[in-house]
Amino acid sequence: MKKYIIALFLGFSAMLQAQNVVSGTVTDISNQPIIGVSVYIPELHKGTITNADGKYILKNLPNGTLKLSFQYVGYTTKHQFIDKLQKENVLNVQLETSTFEMDEVIVSTAFSKIQSQNVMKVEHATMRDLEKNGTSTLIEGLATIPGVSQVSTGTSIGKPVIRGLSGNRVLVYSQGVRIENQQFGDEHGLGLNASGVESVEVIKGPASLLYGSDALGGVLYFNPEKFAEAHTLKADYSQKLFSNTLGSNSSMGVKTSTENWKFLARGSYNTHSDYQISGGDRVTNTRYNETDFKTGIGYSNSVFSSVLRYNFNKLDLGIPEDGPDASGAEQSKSKNTLFPRQGVDNHLLSWNSVIYLKNSKLDVDLGYIANDRSEFEDSNEAILQMKLKTFNYDAKYYLPKIGNLESIFGIQGMHQTNTNFGEEYLIPDATTNDFGVFGTANYEWKSNVIQGGLRFDNRKITTVAHGIAGEEGSFEAINKSFDSFNASLGYKTNLADNLTMRLNVASGFRAPNLAELTSNGVHEGTNRYEIGNSDLKTEQNLQTDLNLEYGNTHFEFFVNGFYNHINNYIYTSPTGEQLEENAVFEYVQDNAKLYGGEIGLHLHPHPLDWLHYETSFETVTGKKQSRSVGSDYLPLIPANNWNNTIRTEFKIKNWFEEGFASLNVNTTFDQNNVSGFETASNGYTLVNLGFGGKVKWGKTAFNVNLNGNNLFDKKYIAHLSRLKNDGIPNIGRNIVLGVNFNL
Repeated sequence: MKKYIIALFLGFSAMLQAQNVVSGTVTDISNQPIIGVSVYIPELHKGTITNADGKYILKNLPNGTLKLSFQYVGYTTKHQFIDKLQKENVLNVQLETSTFEMDEVIVSTAFSKIQSQNVMKVEHATMRDLEKNGTSTLIEGLATIPGVSQVSTGTSIGKPVIRGLSGNRVLVYSQGVRIENQQFGDEHGLGLNASGVESVEVIKGPASLLYGSDALGGVLYFNPEKFAEAHTLKADYSQKLFSNTLGSNSSMGVKTSTENWKFLARGSYNTHSDYQISGGDRVTNTRYNETDFKTGIGYSNSVFSSVLRYNFNKLDLGIPEDGPDASGAEQSKSKNTLFPRQGVDNHLLSWNSVIYLKNSKLDVDLGYIANDRSEFEDSNEAILQMKLKTFNYDAKYYLPKIGNLESIFGIQGMHQTNTNFGEEYLIPDATTNDFGVFGTANYEWKSNVIQGGLRFDNRKITTVAHGIAGEEGSFEAINKSFDSFNASLGYKTNLADNLTMRLNVASGFRAPNLAELTSNGVHEGTNRYEIGNSDLKTEQNLQTDLNLEYGNTHFEFFVNGFYNHINNYIYTSPTGEQLEENAVFEYVQDNAKLYGGEIGLHLHPHPLDWLHYETSFETVTGKKQSRSVGSDYLPLIPANNWNNTIRTEFKIKNWFEEGFASLNVNTTFDQNNVSGFETASNGYTLVNLGFGGKVKWGKTAFNVNLNGNNLFDKKYIAHLSRLKNDGIPNIGRNIVLGVNFNL
């Protein structure tokens, strides 16, 4: 018996030390080696760079299919697949000069295909690209992506809107874990900092097949920054300054990797005064301070890959109550928040592990989020405090590939508790449990791909009774269970050379949230008494998407169209009554429909290789299909938008590389299609300038960005601004200077 145990141990040890290797040379089209190319395996969080001869080597790799990306500034990113890894694998790659956007690997979809192979059109943007726009917050950067906008409260709080849907209808993922931070509230922001984020992917449409409840409107999927290449140590420091808010954003990071182990850490601090509108007045108490810390450690070998990440985010937010012209409004450059204010501490712990079997693999994500949200009315004792604790699990088994057929079976779930500690209750103490099971398959032949799947979900919500029935802030105990079946089917094909069509039909669902089921009172900043409805049903939608794309060396064009029908759409409606000197609104349901799309082009004329012109137009219309007589528009639908950018790229001798200069003209049109209790909004045009590049000074090199946003200091009020009802304009002219040093 002892011999068998020793033999088993030695066999397992040998398996752990399997030495699958991929090596090769990276060259340009003239067969000259390229030095410093990043060779990266996203699934293993592992990479290296090419040496002076353009050669690379990656060791300790698992069996099965492997996906490698080759990336270098000025060249088109190339993705290569090795179906069956051998002991020794030679993969030589030739990169072409880049003229357009890179064909990125899309992580947020089921099979992590590159965009050109993906059935679903997913918008991908790096943080570096968004930073070139000079925006002060993460959500402002996201709002520059066609089809994405924001519900904002000043410059500190922004909630994503995807094709007219927001709040709990849009899921946000970070570090592979769904973010749960009391997002039902209008004045609750993302709670994420852009530092330490590599890129974002936007799924515009129902993604319940992969993500369950609350992905009815779409998904924002944030990819964390990559670990360092093997056997390297890197450190960097970045600093941004903002003229309008007298703001500062500082970030410092360090990361290192061995052949198997990897580690990174990053700390950031963000502070802003009250923002200034056109004319010079400041909007009192829109100041805020943010501290963010991220760290991660990973290990990978030929059998498994495991990454543990942690993110702590602390927000100190002022809650604006008076406009800049209101009597007694304080005009101050201070960064110390006034009352009322909001304090939010958020802890996010995630653990991703991939176990590689002979011809299959198991991918498991575990997440824990502790969200502590407090509101302070007139003292440092919180009048409202909610602690939300969420445990998530997501396990996907990738079955062995059969010919061109790939398939996944998965389970997902969530256990969540909400506990109140303050004097005021916005929602009751509650427990939420989710469980979902799904299967999806992808079949590819020639230039065609078809993908489909089915899913079942159950959500159970139980709450604890509180207060005296009939009084403000009282809640009855409820015990609710919501079930939903969902499906998706997508098809991608090349209609002609360089012309791609994607057609998707998918259903999604959203169970009503705690505020919709239980609200009973006036919440800070809403100026209305909201009454929940414990009889609300699950929202269920069906959306059809059509995407056409054409692209060649010097011209790209896209058009996206969608139609989204939602059964039992939940919204607030005025009752005509008054309570606590506030108008009463109750949660009701009607069927609804949203339709619209995006269209755009990117022109890169020859021989003017340094010149780019990009333009895009987006539109969405949302209507109730009332069971009563007549119909009405849905609230919080963004206005039509037309965005134009002229960008030049240049190099000045050997001291200024990767240079760019841009002129952006962004036109937002009138919004007259409003809900019964909304007011129409006037259109406006903003002009923005950008300049930047990499400066080389001896052995020192750093990146610099200089942006002028709202350059002509336009006075305007965005339709989705929560300060609109008080007549408070959005931010005026803002000059942003950013530098980044590799230490």
